[in-house]
Amino acid sequence: MTEVDRPVLTDRLIGWILTVGGLVGALAAFVLMVEKVALLKDPSYVPSCSINPILSCGSVMTTAQAEVFGFPNPLIGVAAFPVVAATGVAVLAGARLPRWWWLALQAGALFGVVFVHWLFVQSLYRIGALCPYCMVVWIVMILIFSYLTLHNAERGHLPAPRRITRALLMVHSTVPLVWLLILTALIGVRFADYWRTLL
Repeated sequence: MTEVDRPVLTDRLIGWILTVGGLVGALAAFVLMVEKVALLKDPSYVPSCSINPILSCGSVMTTAQAEVFGFPNPLIGVAAFPVVAATGVAVLAGARLPRWWWLALQAGALFGVVFVHWLFVQSLYRIGALCPYCMVVWIVMILIFSYLTLHNAERGHLPAPRRITRALLMVHSTVPLVWLLILTALIGVRFADYWRTLL
């Protein structure tokens, strides 16, 4: 294999990203589910992630957006993130997964990243509060989606112009970093008045 053909995103790298991302996402989703159950049992319960008027899980959990499909949103993460982590472990163990598996994982990641951005907009501009554990899930989803998409494009699972793919691979860490910085800036602007009161 020539240096040009050598994958930039090695199996080891994508395996670790999926494993760690899946485990962190699953843990955040599980904690959110536990907090949601506690809140259902006792409406006066204050979740551990309710820190101040802006960083407040309780304010988010009691909204309609927290149960978009008729059940608590964290259940999606509790079911999906272990699949991501298991895929990562399989890759690290040397498994060669079929193209359909990578495409199915890509479809799930696409749904996840679109969904968390919808929740991001709802949190900022409708609810007016942020859930710290949800924010962990947002970060994890962006990292998983970014690297999974680049991996699938590089390996030919997704149709993509090779020149553009190679260019993005050369700066692969920049893609999610810039993405997250944009979201951070939007949060900073949206709650600027509150941040000023802390100074």
